[in-house]
Amino acid sequence: MSWLVLVLSGVFETIWAAALGAAKGFSRPVPTVVFALALALSMGGLAYALREIPLGTGYAIWVGIGTLGTAAYGMLALGDPATTARITCLALIVAGVVGLKLLH
Repeated sequence: MSWLVLVLSGVFETIWAAALGAAKGFSRPVPTVVFALALALSMGGLAYALREIPLGTGYAIWVGIGTLGTAAYGMLALGDPATTARITCLALIVAGVVGLKLLH
């Protein structure tokens, strides 16, 4: 259960990061509320997952999921560059996250 919660928390990290950009310095109310809710769910889920998952492993996987999700969102929805180098770097992050899970 902790691993599922950790993955969902990483997804909520992607949501709060995207909402933070859309909030434009907290001047837009709806994205600001989405940011706050997603942040609370993300942090709460991370805290729950860390009761059973080692801190370094859990945090690295949470950040990795959030990083990958946020970068993918930026490339797919916001027109961020999707270069071979960026995709390669993201693949390396995925490899690191998978490695941490397998070595847990």
